[in-house]
Amino acid sequence: MTDLSRVSSAPGSPPGTDARPATRGPARGPVRGPARPRVPAMPVAGVVLLLSMLAALLVGAAGIAPQKVMLQLLDWLPFVSADTGLEPVERGLLFELRLPRVLLAAVVGGLLASAGAAYQGVFRNPLADPYLLGAAAGAGLTTTAAIVFMKGENSALLIPAAAFAGAVGGVLMSYGLGNVAGRHGGTSTLVLAGVAVSSFLTAVQTFLQQLGVEELRRIYAWILGDVGGGWSQLRLVAPYAVVSVALMLAHGRLLDVLSVGDDEAASLGLNVARVRLLVLLAASLATASAVAVSGLIGFVGIVVPHMARRLAGGSYRVVLPFSLLGGAAFLVLADLIARTVLAPAELPIGVVTAFVGAPFFVAVLRVTREVGT
Repeated sequence: MTDLSRVSSAPGSPPGTDARPATRGPARGPVRGPARPRVPAMPVAGVVLLLSMLAALLVGAAGIAPQKVMLQLLDWLPFVSADTGLEPVERGLLFELRLPRVLLAAVVGGLLASAGAAYQGVFRNPLADPYLLGAAAGAGLTTTAAIVFMKGENSALLIPAAAFAGAVGGVLMSYGLGNVAGRHGGTSTLVLAGVAVSSFLTAVQTFLQQLGVEELRRIYAWILGDVGGGWSQLRLVAPYAVVSVALMLAHGRLLDVLSVGDDEAASLGLNVARVRLLVLLAASLATASAVAVSGLIGFVGIVVPHMARRLAGGSYRVVLPFSLLGGAAFLVLADLIARTVLAPAELPIGVVTAFVGAPFFVAVLRVTREVGT
């Protein structure tokens, strides 16, 4: 059994953790763990998520009166009956289009953000993101193949399954290449394997795009992301989301132990390889399921975990659930912007996240280089 009370963060551990090195041998006194949250993290994240979802339900291109939407939301509550005044068409738009879109955006955002936090914890690298190990490239390849070779309505039905299989396949290829390259390379070998696999799969995808030039519009629409899949996509992603999120949250405390370094964590009785493998598999499953129903939506897994560490401290026991709620709120608001800024036309949601995420990524990279020097 791992004695977690002896764990503290070593130099180079995630921001917000105690800077004192881990002790070996008998402890001389109580050792502080990761820094406590600077704000009441969960209540704040929960309130922000609820407000963002409420705003997304009230606002839309359909022009449904906000007071009618509020009354309808009250009417959906148990033991509450309200005269909404909604026309049947308005009720259908709200229940069949707007509500599932908001929920799907929340699920996808939460999955991507929590997966990003898990990857950053495993690799101890603030620039790690959910697409690190070839998930995005694999999903892009199989989706492109489905669009190019499966004509008609069948291709639309196969896209989620193809994206999921491709994302999992890309991750498995990275694992396999990392093991072949060397067992002693650690996380750096796995990252390099992911880069190599991503480059190869992207090249194959580009080749397939040239074979199906007439389908480029559909391919790029999927690549830029979409959360308008409806209730069917929510039912598809739900079981994978529950399993992957549960596994990641269950390993938050062990990620804190892992942050002190592999040797120190092993000396405390932690099975480093098993913890790393389980967390990577859970994060990859979360990424694959999100990609399968939404396409490729970048930067969520970098932006939100960094905001979580800034606001809530460095402990992954807090960062992971905070990222889950914060990522959900972030993508709900990004989708709200995407469907209203040019209404009745829509921006791809990936464009909105890129506008926010790209400058943020540059800022994180600059801070990381300054710390490294």
